[in-house]
Amino acid sequence: MFESLSDRLGGIFDGLTKRGALSDKDVSAALREVRRALIEADVALEVVREFTEAIREKAVGAEVVKSVTPGQMVVKIVHDELVAMLGSDAEPISLAAASPVTIMMVGLQGSGKTTTSGKIAKRLTEKNRKKVLMASLDVRRPAAQEQLRQLGEQTGVETLPIIEGQSPVDIAKRAKQAAKLGGFDVLILDTAGRTHIDEPLMVEMADIKKEADPHEILLVADALTGQDAVNLAQNFDSRVGITGLVLTRIDGDGRGGAALSMRAVTGKPIKLIGTGEKMDALEDFHPNRIADRILGMGDIVSLVEKASENIDAEKAAAMAKRMQKGEFDLNDLSEQLNQMQNLGGMGGIMGMLPGIGKMKKQIEAAGIDDSIFKRQQAIISSMTRQERKSPKLLNMRRKQRVANGSGSTVQEVNKLLKMHQQMGGMMKKMAGQKGGMMGALGGGMMNKLMGGMGGGGMPGGMGGMPDLSKMDPKELEAMAKQMGMGGGGMPKLPSGFGKKK
Repeated sequence: MFESLSDRLGGIFDGLTKRGALSDKDVSAALREVRRALIEADVALEVVREFTEAIREKAVGAEVVKSVTPGQMVVKIVHDELVAMLGSDAEPISLAAASPVTIMMVGLQGSGKTTTSGKIAKRLTEKNRKKVLMASLDVRRPAAQEQLRQLGEQTGVETLPIIEGQSPVDIAKRAKQAAKLGGFDVLILDTAGRTHIDEPLMVEMADIKKEADPHEILLVADALTGQDAVNLAQNFDSRVGITGLVLTRIDGDGRGGAALSMRAVTGKPIKLIGTGEKMDALEDFHPNRIADRILGMGDIVSLVEKASENIDAEKAAAMAKRMQKGEFDLNDLSEQLNQMQNLGGMGGIMGMLPGIGKMKKQIEAAGIDDSIFKRQQAIISSMTRQERKSPKLLNMRRKQRVANGSGSTVQEVNKLLKMHQQMGGMMKKMAGQKGGMMGALGGGMMNKLMGGMGGGGMPGGMGGMPDLSKMDPKELEAMAKQMGMGGGGMPKLPSGFGKKK
């Protein structure tokens, strides 16, 4: 997400921060490059103009030119304006209404409305402990209602029984009645889409809105459509009146123009972003954190929150006890690799670590990507239970068998065993420390993984990162604020972070 824009802006600001004093001419030249980078990222032209002018007013003048760190002052100004453009504060889905709170999902066909409805329902059920009912009002697309029913079964969320021949307005009316009688907290209405905006669609949306009286009308838009998504938001808002936006496929959009434009153009908040195909791949949209990522400052807060949701506290505690006794076998290594994948894989984790974006090319050149996890897991899976429990059993003949079974080479098997040995020693040292997996990320585990995977360790001396496991929440919060994260501060870090739901 935002990779190309982040790379461009990183290069521009590196040039500024390396200089001592800055002239107005230097700042103006940098702003021209920023403008070009935003346009190439598919940000709406009117938004680019307003954004660069706002920066120019604050950056060109004595305050910045005479600053002790003028380059960093410019970066801070750009960061603050990015946050303002994206909406300043996170605005989650509002449930401040009488039950059942009705959420109406709108958008074009293929934008991911039905899947997003299921994701939101799952999220409200698990995180907010709400009783949710979903209803499909799409009577045109073949099997649309059946798709929502199956998503309901998959996520454990109830869906309105399908009755053939009913109109979307009739289904909305029946859904409201069922939600009230069933004591549901939230009702999600998944409406029909079209391949393009047309009058019948808008009339249907207006009729459903009148009948259902929704508290939230969320427009689901595909981030990959760029400026078309912005035009779509304007059209739906003018005709139906949306309360917020959900951007899907944000993980596949390296430019980020839609996300940067939609709030500024429509004035409506981006409430959620879809970050993958899995049903839990849905995140709150935090403008300050997104600005941090764009400017290469990382996003430690989100990484900690993600860890708290995905790391099983009981498993972490059991593993810590075993590691204190010097026990760390290949089953444990496999579990650690699984945890890394649950946190978003190599790309997801590294994108949230400060400064790592500048090393992207070096990391790619070293051949390090998410496929490494699969290769490592395949090697471990090709071993017998005894071999995973006691790696010393792996002689040359056994290694060759494992390599053949996993489609790898003996050299790769040896690298895995060496990584396991190094990590075993490191894990024993940090056993019992506060922070668990996050401590490992901050204290050297990432470096060991890199080295063992053939990357020769983290480029640029990343082994010198602060050990997050040794920092208390106040220190983490202070570090987050220094990086421009600000806002809500750091969440509490209990041992193991919290139970996996």
